[in-house]
Amino acid sequence: MDEPRVPTDGDASDVVARARAVARLRARVDELEERLATSVLRERAKGALMAREGLSARQADAALARRAEERGRTVADECWAVLGTTRKNRAGKAVGRAPGTAGPSGAVPSAGAAPDVLARVLLEVLRGPAGVAGVLVCGAAPDGGAVLLGHAGVDGPPDTGPASAAVRGGLPVWPEEAPGADDDGDHHRGGSGSGSGTADRPGRVAWVPVPGEGGASGTVLGFLPAGPGGFEAAARALVLEAARSAGRAPVPGTAGGGAGGGGTAEEGPATDAVQAVFDTLPGPAVLLTPLWSPLTGDVEDYRIDAAAPRSVDHAGRRGAELVGRRVLETYPAVAGTALWHGYAGTLLTGVPYESEPFPYEEAAADAPAPTSWRVRAARLGGRLVVSWSRHYGEAHHEARRRHQMERLGDLGWSEWNVRTGETTWSERTYRIFGRAPGDTPLTWAELPDHVVREDVPRLAEATRRLLREGRPLDRTFRLRTASGVRHLRLVAEPVTDAEGATVEVHALYQDLTALRQAEQALLQSEREVLVQQGLLEAERSLATRLQQALLPRQDGTLTVAGLRTEVFYLPSQAGLNVGGDWYSAIELPDGSGLFVIGDVAGHGIDAVATMAQLRFTAKGMIVTGSPLPDALVRLNALLMHAPEGRHSTATLVLARYRPWDRTLTWAHAGHLPPLLVRGGEARYLTPPPGIMLGATADCSYEEQRLTVVPGDHLLLYTDGLVERPGEDLADGLGRLARRAGGAVRAAGGVERLAVRLTEALSPSRRDDICLLHLTLPADGV
Repeated sequence: MDEPRVPTDGDASDVVARARAVARLRARVDELEERLATSVLRERAKGALMAREGLSARQADAALARRAEERGRTVADECWAVLGTTRKNRAGKAVGRAPGTAGPSGAVPSAGAAPDVLARVLLEVLRGPAGVAGVLVCGAAPDGGAVLLGHAGVDGPPDTGPASAAVRGGLPVWPEEAPGADDDGDHHRGGSGSGSGTADRPGRVAWVPVPGEGGASGTVLGFLPAGPGGFEAAARALVLEAARSAGRAPVPGTAGGGAGGGGTAEEGPATDAVQAVFDTLPGPAVLLTPLWSPLTGDVEDYRIDAAAPRSVDHAGRRGAELVGRRVLETYPAVAGTALWHGYAGTLLTGVPYESEPFPYEEAAADAPAPTSWRVRAARLGGRLVVSWSRHYGEAHHEARRRHQMERLGDLGWSEWNVRTGETTWSERTYRIFGRAPGDTPLTWAELPDHVVREDVPRLAEATRRLLREGRPLDRTFRLRTASGVRHLRLVAEPVTDAEGATVEVHALYQDLTALRQAEQALLQSEREVLVQQGLLEAERSLATRLQQALLPRQDGTLTVAGLRTEVFYLPSQAGLNVGGDWYSAIELPDGSGLFVIGDVAGHGIDAVATMAQLRFTAKGMIVTGSPLPDALVRLNALLMHAPEGRHSTATLVLARYRPWDRTLTWAHAGHLPPLLVRGGEARYLTPPPGIMLGATADCSYEEQRLTVVPGDHLLLYTDGLVERPGEDLADGLGRLARRAGGAVRAAGGVERLAVRLTEALSPSRRDDICLLHLTLPADGV
C-alpha cells in the first residue's frame, strides 16, 4: 500500500517554477518595502526627538533604542509612540493604537497584527453558529475610553461608549446592560457613521474584553447580532469563548525574518522536543510555524519545523527532508484555498480544523492523477500540527466490502470466456484451489482432472446443461489439492449473446471444507452418543432388574415380630440410573425382628451391588448373633477393603425388636435419626455415636434402647424424603415431624401413611425414597 502523501506540486513543471519565482520575488519586495518603511519611520522619529528635546541625530537614534529596550518594545513601535497614536497598515488605511495597548508581544494582535484580520476571522467563525453579523476591535485610549482599531461586516464605526465601560470594568457589556440605553434598549447615538451601518444600531453591539496574561489586555471585541434581538445564552457562550481564544491567539513578532520572511510566532515547545515526539508518530504529520508579515500582520507563509518519518510528498521528499521548507514556495497551489483559510482560523481561535474531502492534483506533476484528501490542523502554542490522510471514494469502499464478504463467506469468483477459453480468478479463488497467485487459473476443461473421480459425472452433466441449455449451475464437489481434498460449492450462470448462445460464464466458488468437517465430527459424535445411550439403557435395565430382585415390592402391610410394617420404595424421576436406597424387614429365628434402612452413595450397577453386599451381610451377621455395633464395624471393614475403583460409602440404621419385652435396640452409621410419634406428638430419637460406613477404618459404634408402647409409630427413612435443593436439612426434618404428627392425630390417618407422606413431602422426587413405617397396634386396634 502506498504511504500517505501530502498534496504537492512536483518539481518538473514550468508553472510551479514560475510560481516559486513569484513567491521569492514577492518576499523580496516585502522585505525591501519593510526596510524602506522602517528607515523612513526611524528618520521621522529621530527628527521629532531632535526638534522636541534638542538632541543630535546620533543622540536621538540612541534614545530610541534605549527607550524601546526599557519599555519592552521594538524600535519600530517606539518610533510610532514618538510620532503619535496613528500608524498606517500596508494598504494605507489609518489604524489607531493608543499608548498602553497590547503590542506584538501582548496576548492579542495589536494594530501591527492587523485587527481587521482578527475581525474578519472571528466573523467567519461566528457567523453561522452564533449569528454574528459584524465584529469590531477596540483598544484602550489614553483618556480611559476606547478607540476603534479594526472591524469587519459593518458599514461605519459605532459609538464606543459601551466599549469604554468594558475596558474600564473588564467585564462584558451586553446590549440590554449598556449604560445610557433608552427604553427601547438602544444607546444614545454617537460617532460619525451613516447609512444602515453599525452607527444606526449602537445599542445592539455586545462588547467583550479580551483577557490577557495576568489580567486585562486593553482590547475589547464588539459583536453585532444578525437578528433584531440580542444574543441568546448559547450564542453568548460562543462569543465569550471566541474572546478567550483571541486572548490565547499567537502573536506576530519581529524576530527572525530572513529573506522575504516576516516574524515568526512564539516558538512554544522546543523544536527538538517536538521533533522527538513526531519521530514516534505512525502516520504523516508536520509542525508548521507561521511567518507573519510586519506590514500587514497577516500570515504570509508557514515553515515546516518538524515532520513525522511517514510524511511523504509527491516529489518523494520524506520526513527530515521536509523540515525547513516553506509551504507556499514548495506547494504554491495551497494559497487562497479553504485549507489555507482553515489554518488561519485554527491559528487565531484554537478550534481544530478538519477539511472536507477535496480533490488535489498538482499541475506540475509529470503524470498527474486526481486524489482526494482530508487534512486536520490543531494549534500547539503559536504553531500548527497538521496531519493528513487519503480519502478513498465509494469505489474503494465497495471493493473493500466485497473483499470482506469473500473473506467472511470463504468465497471466490471466476469468469470464463467460452469463445477464447480465457479464465480469470479473484485472489480468494487462488487460495480456495490451493494455487499461488502467480499460477495460471484452471480452465473449465482442466477442472475435471482435479475433481475427485466419483464427483466428475455429476459436475460434467451440470456443466453441459449450463452451456447448451443456459441452466444455472449449483453443485457441490470434492477437489484434490496439494493440502488435501476440499469440499467446494460451485454456483454459475451463463451470459448469452443476442442469439442466445453462451459467450461467458460467471461463477462463484465457496469453500465448504470446514463445514463438511464439522458435519462429519457431529455425525461421529451422534454415533458415539447413541452407543453410550444404548449402554446406559442396558445398564439401567440390568440395575433395575437386580434391584427388583433384591427389593421386591410389598403390597399392603405385613406383620414382623408383632409390629405392623408398611414398606415403601419410590425411585427418583430424574436420570437413567437407579439409586442405592434399600430396606430390610425380616423376622429372625428367635422371634425378634430385624429392620434395616440404608443409602449407598452413587447410582447404577455399582451402587446396587454395594447395596446387595450390605443387605445380605448385615442379615447374616445379625442372624448369627452379632451385636449391632459389631455388625456395623464389620460392614465398614467390608467397604474399606473393596477392590480398586469400587470403593463406596453408605449410611444405614440397624434396629432389632424383641416382642417379649417390647424393647427396640438400634444403632446407626451416619444416617438420619428415626422419627417416633407417640400420643400424637412427634420427636426424633437421639442417635448414638456412629460415622458413615466406608469413611475411615478407625471407627466405633454404640446402640440405644427404646421401650415401645401400644400406639407408637416409628419411621425409618432415607434423605430423599426430607432434602430439598437450597434448603437447610433441619427445615426438612421439621416438616416431616409436623406432617407425621398431624396424620397420626387425624382419625384413620395411619392408613397408607408412608405413601401419603411421600406424596406430600417430595412431589418432584429428585432422589430415591425409601420408608419403613413400624406400628405397635394399640389394644383393640
